[in-house]
Amino acid sequence: MPLTYIFSLLAIGLVLLVATLGSGWIARLPLSSALVYLIVGVLLGPYGIGLVQMRPEALMVQRLMEFVVIVSVFGCGLKMNRALKPSAWQSPIRLLGLLMPFSIVAIALSTHWLLGLNWGAAILLGAILAPTDPVLASEVQLAHVEDADELRFGLTSEGGLNDSLAFPFVYFGLFALKDSQWENWFVTWALVDFIWAIAAGIVMGIGVAKAVVWLDHRIQRRQPADDLMEDIVALSTILLTYSLTELVNGYGFLAVFIAGVVVQRNYYCDPNKRLAQLKFTEQMEKLLEVAAMIILGSLLLVDPILRYAPEGLLTAALLILLIRPLGALLSLCGSGMPLPTRGLFGWFGIRGVGSLYYLTYALGKGLSGDTAERLSWITYIVVVTSIIVHGVSASPLMEWYEHDFKSDPPLETDPIARLEDR
Repeated sequence: MPLTYIFSLLAIGLVLLVATLGSGWIARLPLSSALVYLIVGVLLGPYGIGLVQMRPEALMVQRLMEFVVIVSVFGCGLKMNRALKPSAWQSPIRLLGLLMPFSIVAIALSTHWLLGLNWGAAILLGAILAPTDPVLASEVQLAHVEDADELRFGLTSEGGLNDSLAFPFVYFGLFALKDSQWENWFVTWALVDFIWAIAAGIVMGIGVAKAVVWLDHRIQRRQPADDLMEDIVALSTILLTYSLTELVNGYGFLAVFIAGVVVQRNYYCDPNKRLAQLKFTEQMEKLLEVAAMIILGSLLLVDPILRYAPEGLLTAALLILLIRPLGALLSLCGSGMPLPTRGLFGWFGIRGVGSLYYLTYALGKGLSGDTAERLSWITYIVVVTSIIVHGVSASPLMEWYEHDFKSDPPLETDPIARLEDR
């Protein structure tokens, strides 16, 4: 048996042991766990002991990032504890309907004019970098299903949804790269990749989740499943929803998030089942986060980082310090939130696995040459910068927020969540 394979298993085992047994110490560090795992990835990569040798165009990397995202967005859906009324979802509606398009346009304009990217590449980069990450933001997301805080709810729902709703703009950028005459493909994009794919994602997310829950209820009444196997219903729901949605050309990420919302609302008579599924999903998500960050760390190479550092750091600075904060303040104007809360919405625009997935997806769809290399390293630099900056600042800022500015429970709370509280 090859020694490289044996040493790889040894490294994976050691990393998992440290990630689990050392989780208590890691949680006490003034750093996010993602940053710790990223450093481990660097140590395991070409500049360390060289056990992890991945390249960004590898299909396995794309599939791993894809699976990380679908597990994470399902977990976000399970945490949604608001009544399904527009008034209860004001912050995610504003963040998705206003902030995300603002971010895409602002990134596209700035990289086109400052970096000289053509419009197709600039729009594609905007779509890659605009979504916030549902995987790496555990410090600022809902800690449990009864948490009614507006900041945590808004960031969790945004992370769960914008990884889905950025997909049409990724397609837009890819179309624009292949054909600069927008009139040749714009109508097809609008009808198929925007209207149909979003609608199909919504319908499939509701339909598949309701079917799984109905089947689960019927079978459990006749012959209860083993408790351990019952938790895996969550994984089957994720896979069925995602695959069936993709078969009808819908957005699987969107469908999986909605499936999570449907599942949590249909298990209100048995809240322990939903909490068990959420715990199982969070455990999978944490394991996949470790793998994703190790792979990202192993991808980082000194020469291209130095070559593209000016462009990457400029893009990161514009996104983190200007575009996201300004967009959040504008999007949340009139929401009634205090200014510090709106400021934290603007600061916590963490970029991570979602952006890496969209990048690898674009590479798999034919993005190549100098444009591919340029967009890849700008994305890596922005993601790593975000992991460092937000990873260092998340804990102290959230402690300050919890102590001085945490919002009261919203008026439109979910009656199901209130029933569970009793």
